[in-house]
Amino acid sequence: MDKKLAFWFVVGSQDLYGEEVLEIVAKRGQEMAAEMSKSLPFPLIYKVTAMSNAQITNIIKKANYDDSCAGIITWCHTFSPSKMWINGLHNLQKPYCHFATQYNREIPNDEIDMDFMNLNQAAHGDREHGFIAGRLRMPRKIIAGYWQNPDVLKRIGNWMKAAVGVAVSKNMKVMRFGDNMREVAVTEGDKVESQIKLGWQVNTWPVGELISVMNAVTDAEIDELMEVYQAKYDIATENLNAIRYQAREEIAIKKMMDAEGCQAFSNTFQDLYGMEQLPGLASQHLMAQGYGYGGEGDWKVAAMTAIMKAMGENGNGASAFMEDYTYHLVEGQEYSLGAHMLEVCPSLAGTKPRIETHHLGIGMNEKDPARLVFEGKEGAAIVVSLVDMGGRMRLICQDIVCVKPIMPMPNLPVARVMWKAMPNLTEGVECWITAGGAHHTVLSYDVTAEQMKDWARMMDIEFVHITKDTTVDALERELFLNDLAWKLR
Repeated sequence: MDKKLAFWFVVGSQDLYGEEVLEIVAKRGQEMAAEMSKSLPFPLIYKVTAMSNAQITNIIKKANYDDSCAGIITWCHTFSPSKMWINGLHNLQKPYCHFATQYNREIPNDEIDMDFMNLNQAAHGDREHGFIAGRLRMPRKIIAGYWQNPDVLKRIGNWMKAAVGVAVSKNMKVMRFGDNMREVAVTEGDKVESQIKLGWQVNTWPVGELISVMNAVTDAEIDELMEVYQAKYDIATENLNAIRYQAREEIAIKKMMDAEGCQAFSNTFQDLYGMEQLPGLASQHLMAQGYGYGGEGDWKVAAMTAIMKAMGENGNGASAFMEDYTYHLVEGQEYSLGAHMLEVCPSLAGTKPRIETHHLGIGMNEKDPARLVFEGKEGAAIVVSLVDMGGRMRLICQDIVCVKPIMPMPNLPVARVMWKAMPNLTEGVECWITAGGAHHTVLSYDVTAEQMKDWARMMDIEFVHITKDTTVDALERELFLNDLAWKLR
């Protein structure tokens, strides 16, 4: 994101309590926002103690049109009659979190009197406030708990990251080199609807234009990038020319994306006319910098990769383009092996990546492409697929546990990740296929299923979650009910 994002803290009250009480409310709102910001991934800025329809409507208008505002968090310190929130909330276009908390952790036994009660009314103020959002059928995140509790702050921080994913989505531009792989269904989709619903601008640039930019890349530019490669990766090939060609591709793709303000790109091995190699190392290192990528023209997974990277740790987390390639079906050792032709982001690496050159027997490759080879790291993760169901979009998320590959696979010349799917491999595959999940996914160690659910709710799209407890029968019922519900919308 070009601008530093922040979240606005809007505190609800009313004008019945007198200036002294309202001054205390405002002071506490400022204090809470400042203290919470120390533990949150993005600043929380106190904006106003809202006491009228006009105040609320005005602050929400400002939030809608301020690009630096990634969302609003509301809390009612006192009772705040909810009718005055209708006009503002009805027009809110930013992610919305209702934080149900209170300033004091404990009830002060000796001090509590009616003055204390009038000031500290969040217990029923937040219930009145929550009703109107429910009445308006507004998508929102409700988080309850004490504002200094680390677990509560972590939940708010996770929601903030999901809201940042919305901001990234609304400004997403995807650069496509060539079209989709021929005859493939799941990589297709409605680009107009994607822009209406998700904000994505998806357009195509000719490969010939990329070739022209590549030809203009200087040796000095390549030399500089080669130094970066040498610092980050082990050079495990004597074919330095192949690496330099990948550097040329990377520099050119980055120049074109940056010139157009694009955060993601796709290409296809079926349209490399004029290129010597399919971008392998080039795509991988671009992903390591936060750009999204999708193979075979898959613009949906390219955009989702960029979005989920931005939602991750420090704005560029361990999220990457992925594909289920093959299975290990030995009883008691059921694993998926994820890889791609060349393009797996090194943010997933559990070992130091090596730059290698190998023959690629598919596509229009004149020479052996250079690529990063590594094993993925261990840990809990998710795989995510956005599919176009015709009339609506569905976001499918599956819980997985990544493991150290159980065999070295010395002749496999690509980066690889091995994982256990939930609830188990066979039932997990059945659930995934039942839901219509794609073969291309985004695998993430940083982003959680709850965050993706929050993101889907903010974007107003269907969310399906495959967990350790999911069964095919239960999922079929869920999908049937989802179909009915979405047809009624």
